[in-house]
Amino acid sequence: MSTLAPTLTVSEPFISRFEPIGAPAATTEPAWVRALLIAVALAFALLFLCVPLAVVFTEALRKGWQAYLSAIVDDDAMAAIRLTLLTAAIAVPANLVFGVAASWAITKFEFRGKQLLLTLIDLPFSVSPVISGLIYVLLFGAHGWFGAWLAENDIQILFAVPGIVLATVFVTFPFVARELIPLMQSQGTEEEEAALVLGASGWRTFWHVTLPNIKWALLYGVILCNARAMGEFGAVSVVSGHIRGETNTMPLQVEILYNEYNFAAAFAVASLLALLALATLALKTFVEWRARAEHAAPVLERPHEH
Repeated sequence: MSTLAPTLTVSEPFISRFEPIGAPAATTEPAWVRALLIAVALAFALLFLCVPLAVVFTEALRKGWQAYLSAIVDDDAMAAIRLTLLTAAIAVPANLVFGVAASWAITKFEFRGKQLLLTLIDLPFSVSPVISGLIYVLLFGAHGWFGAWLAENDIQILFAVPGIVLATVFVTFPFVARELIPLMQSQGTEEEEAALVLGASGWRTFWHVTLPNIKWALLYGVILCNARAMGEFGAVSVVSGHIRGETNTMPLQVEILYNEYNFAAAFAVASLLALLALATLALKTFVEWRARAEHAAPVLERPHEH
């Protein structure tokens, strides 16, 4: 005896109600509205981004190329450039190591205090840079908690390179971790677990599985971290002491020159920071493009087995 399976008959009007009939009305604005919104966005970007940038280079070159180069190769300016590069060369690798380690721990393991660690990583985003610099003054100053011990052992942290590096590390260390954590959480742990099951060691799993998956986000975080390290003003201003030729970074050098009404030299040094910003923007765009291209690359499908 055969059994007929029940069939469901759906009327045509019912189907037509669920057929796509074009874009929703909320996203189909008239042409003049779209043009107005685009014009407002472009005008805002031109007024608040492009015009100030053009003013910096115009003022820097107002007295000609010779005055511009003289301001750049000045002894104090060169000392500020060297100190800025040294600070970034120490702070960025330190934050790179910390960011990768923190991201690995948070996304690959379960442990008590994970939420506290995430909160601590976000702490520099919620604390004013000036306050973070003041913290180091309270710790390492002459009347601070460790001031007497540092003086007895002839160790100089404030108004010296170590204090500038510590302040810079504090304000920049969330950047790498915060770029990696969301990505690594979305990727999960399946690939690492598979590698370990196949006999790979922890280091081999990291270098051949985890690192290739996070390389573009890691580079993106490093770029942002480096830009913030070179352009930091508030925290460094508190701990540097503003000693010309010794503890002035490029932003502090710009402030001193501007306060002395040496506008051409101030804008000349500022133009270097502007060039750094443009280079950072170019690298950021390139990294985003490469990441999208790699993510959108077609994956070869395995042939179906019959």
